[in-house]
Amino acid sequence: MITCEGLVKIYKTDEIEVVALQGLNIHVDPGEMMAIIGNSGSGKSTLLNILGGLDRPSAGQVRVGDWDLLKITDDQLVDYKRKTVGFIWQNNARNLLPYLTALENVEMPMMLNGKIDRAYAKQLLEWVGLKERLNNKLYQLSGGEQQRVAIAISLSNRPSLLLADEPTGSVDTQTSDMIMNIFRRLNKEIGVTIVIVTHDLSLASKVDRVVAIRDGMTSTEFVKRNANLGADERVSMKEGHEEYVVLDRAGRLQIPKDYLQALGITNKASMEFDGKTITIKSPNQLGETKDD
Repeated sequence: MITCEGLVKIYKTDEIEVVALQGLNIHVDPGEMMAIIGNSGSGKSTLLNILGGLDRPSAGQVRVGDWDLLKITDDQLVDYKRKTVGFIWQNNARNLLPYLTALENVEMPMMLNGKIDRAYAKQLLEWVGLKERLNNKLYQLSGGEQQRVAIAISLSNRPSLLLADEPTGSVDTQTSDMIMNIFRRLNKEIGVTIVIVTHDLSLASKVDRVVAIRDGMTSTEFVKRNANLGADERVSMKEGHEEYVVLDRAGRLQIPKDYLQALGITNKASMEFDGKTITIKSPNQLGETKDD
C-alpha cells in the first residue's frame, strides 16, 4: 500500500535549510494497522503530511497504491485526497464544521465528491457508536464524540488508506481505548489500511507493527510477538513486541541511541564477526574494548 525509498524532504527559507527526512525507507502492506513513533522533530509528521498529499517530497520514491506522489500533478493530487486517503487530525477543528450536525459533517466530503450516500453516512456514525447523535451539532458533543465524528468523516469517501495524526492526544484514557477499538474494527471489517502517528507508547502497543523514526530516518521496528494478543490487553510495547534494528539499502544499521550511550560509543565503534554473531564494542583511549 505504501512504499517509501530514500525519501527526502527539505524545507528552505532565505536563511536556513532544514532536512526533515533524510532518505527514509518504509513499507506498509494493504490492510495493515501500524503506528509510527518518534520524538518531536523526528520527521514523523512530515512523513504523514506527504502521504496525505498535504506536502510535496523533495526527492526519493514515495508511492501509495498506484499513485506516485513524487510525480503527481496538482489535479491528480485533488483526486488522490478525495478518493484514496482519509485524514484524522488531533485538533478536531481541522476535521469538523461547527454549524453542521454530525451527519451533515460526514456527508460534506461526499457532496464535494459529487454524490451523497446518506445510508452509508449513517452507517459510519453507527460504527463509531454515534447512532443516537446523528442530528447533534458539535457544541452538543463531547471531545471524544467529536473525534469519533472525525473518524466517520475520514471514511466517508471509502478511502483505502486512513492516516491518523495523534488521534487520541486530546481525549482521556477510556475514550482513547474506545477510539483504538474502533480503528481495529474498521481495519478488520472493511480492510482499510491504517497508519497512526503518535508519541504515546501505550497506544502504539495496540497495533501489530511499530516503526520508530529518528532524525528523518527509520531506526527501529517493533513487531507483535503474539498475533493472538487482544487489542485491549494492557502490555507495554517492549513486552508485547519484538524489537528489530532497521537496515537501509546500503546495509547501514540505525542502532538505538540508548544502546550506544550505554556502551560509551560516540563517533566510532569496533565490530567483530564470528560467522554467526556480530559484536559491537566501544574502543577506549588505551585500545582496549568493553564488551556490549
